[in-house]
Amino acid sequence: MEEHNKHATHTEHHKPVHKEKGTITFKKSSMWKFGTFLFAALFLISVFGGFGGNSGAAPSAPTPTAPTNPPAVGGEVTVEINGDDPILGDADAEISIVEFSDFQCPFCSRVADGAIADFKSSSYFSNGEVNLIYKHFPLSSIHPYAQNAAEASDCANKQGKFWEYHDVLFANANALDDNSLKAHAETVGLDLDAFSECLDSNEFEASVKTDLDQGTSAGARGTPYFVVVNHKSGDTQVISGAVPWSNFESAINALQ
Repeated sequence: MEEHNKHATHTEHHKPVHKEKGTITFKKSSMWKFGTFLFAALFLISVFGGFGGNSGAAPSAPTPTAPTNPPAVGGEVTVEINGDDPILGDADAEISIVEFSDFQCPFCSRVADGAIADFKSSSYFSNGEVNLIYKHFPLSSIHPYAQNAAEASDCANKQGKFWEYHDVLFANANALDDNSLKAHAETVGLDLDAFSECLDSNEFEASVKTDLDQGTSAGARGTPYFVVVNHKSGDTQVISGAVPWSNFESAINALQ
């Protein structure tokens, strides 16, 4: 892991789904339990790790290793789901996988080809039980093209082709400069003049920053980062990194 509507069809949306803005308050119950366990384990390692080795040598000071995404303990997180957020699957699904991602992140590409592809083949997707909501988390300090790629994908979403463009960007993660972004737009059949005007004017710069701020508030410190939420109960499960689909299935089952 890298640091830092009304019913739609059960297929990839070719038009952005427009529904009223709403907020979801994520309960952090699963996060604090994990944090307590992890930090207790680290403490035990630091206490008992020095008793091994040669008796004549002074024990070396342990080097604690913090988790990549230290979970917040207690409290609540509010994430706003906008009508223009790209949604894969039934917009009214009871459970959503909210993904915070970066188009220049190799681990995000891996999860797109792995767990997300498996999700699209699952009964959760075809039966309309679970959807995927994509949000941006560009790690600009290490990925210089991530911000513009995120904005470009929103320009594609404006023309109803976010997911087609999403797939092309991950398939061409080494070609995300402005000229390449425009070439990819032509590949998926976008109106190139409208796309170029949108990208060149940084039309979606502010909305990408909003996603980034929301991800940070939700506990993201790297990508990919997911919050799986049951809309009826408000209960959540947090998943970090390029994990297999089975991890998501476990989270979904825990929320049902």
